[in-house]
Amino acid sequence: MVLAQLGGSISRALQQMSNATIIDEKVLNECLNEITRALLQADVQFKLVRDMTTNIKKIVNLEDLAAGHNKRRIIQQAVFNELCKILDPGKPAFTLKKGKPSVVMFVGLQGSGKTTTCTKYAYHHQKKGWKPALVCADTFRAGAFDQLKQNATKAKIPFYGSYTESDPVKIAVDGVETFKKENCDLIIVDTSGRHKQEAALFEEMRQVSEATKPDLVIFVMDSSIGQAAFDQAQAFRQSVAVGAVIITKMDGHAKGGGALSAVAATKSPVIFIGTGEHMDEFEVFDVKPFVSRLLGMGDLSGLVNKIQDVVPMDQQLELLQKLSEGQFTLRIMYEQFQNMLKMGPLEQVFSMLPGLSSEMMPQGREKESQAKFKRYMTMMDSVTDEELDSTNPKIMTESRIMRIARGSGRLVHEVMEMLEEYKRLAKIFSKVKGDMSSLSRNMNAQNMSKVLPPHILKQMGGMGGLQNIMKQMGGMGSAKDMMGMFGGGGE
Repeated sequence: MVLAQLGGSISRALQQMSNATIIDEKVLNECLNEITRALLQADVQFKLVRDMTTNIKKIVNLEDLAAGHNKRRIIQQAVFNELCKILDPGKPAFTLKKGKPSVVMFVGLQGSGKTTTCTKYAYHHQKKGWKPALVCADTFRAGAFDQLKQNATKAKIPFYGSYTESDPVKIAVDGVETFKKENCDLIIVDTSGRHKQEAALFEEMRQVSEATKPDLVIFVMDSSIGQAAFDQAQAFRQSVAVGAVIITKMDGHAKGGGALSAVAATKSPVIFIGTGEHMDEFEVFDVKPFVSRLLGMGDLSGLVNKIQDVVPMDQQLELLQKLSEGQFTLRIMYEQFQNMLKMGPLEQVFSMLPGLSSEMMPQGREKESQAKFKRYMTMMDSVTDEELDSTNPKIMTESRIMRIARGSGRLVHEVMEMLEEYKRLAKIFSKVKGDMSSLSRNMNAQNMSKVLPPHILKQMGGMGGLQNIMKQMGGMGSAKDMMGMFGGGGE
């Protein structure tokens, strides 16, 4: 991600502080200076950075902290909280409701990826059960309608536009009315952009907004625009009621920090980030997990969501149950390498795992890491069932390692490298197995709610009642057991 370098700089500064024998004023200042430098180099607005460091110093008063306090943890938590404050305006975005038509208007400068983002937004909600539609009210850019039409057709999303009508307001109104009659519950209006902020752009946006009365206005911002982000976002906010922000091009090598300043300028939450050109390279943005990943602390709930997307439902509970018990085997590693290759950009997946070996995902070398995955999987194809299912690393004797190398056509040191990575991963999962256990219980309830017939779920008192029942059962009940208890049959 664009912000990986920033996160790396901040986490290194915190690590250097943690390595210090004594945490005193000098060590704290050195740590904060490193963090300040990293944020400014990433184009985060100066005032935001200054306020952040001032707040941290107020919170972390070393003289007032008793000897028993963990100063390192207090400083790390203060940095985490202040980064969250930069990104969290303190209010949620408008909540869409299925079955009820909502109009969402997209605004932003030309070149920000607005039209592509409209389709990604529609596609994301389509997968979640909404009935989206796209309206091209961009009559300024040549080829805008063709681009939206091509994207929408590929994603099988209905669209509206015109090659002859030049009034964007009329197109927007006609499109919204058309799709309301067709019972679409998410109508997305793509508006014109310009190469720079100018009066004509803002006047057109204002007219389209007045005519369509959108439930939500989303400001799309290119992550690479740097220090201009704050002023640009503020100008859009003053013209239309921006209610949410989507940051695009977070897969590039731009500094990206300036886009974070847009949150402060619009006083609106970031709701998604675009991480690539493909339709599914689009992440829901959640402040705390994002900052946690930024600082190398992982995001286990995000990982579970990824698992839910690619792992068959009948395998999800078994996988999380094993991980919650600390049973990380070579077979699990093999299966998860398979799944990770389906989950999208590997850098995102790895950033969700706290402490994962950076050697497995060097920045900007994703193809190399994918090749390494496949190489390891080839080696594991020559591993016996006993070895695949063992949780004892000592089972891999010298003779077995040589046999695996011969069978897979790889060198002995490559097999040993694969086994070392297995040991590192097993160690990580043993540390977070308590968190995995909690997630496993939550996921059990989520999956049961999908499997159980609606009338049985209602008898249980809905999702809350199901969670309570499963908690009493220790989270180990199956869907079949549940249906048996409540007299339910199969499908």
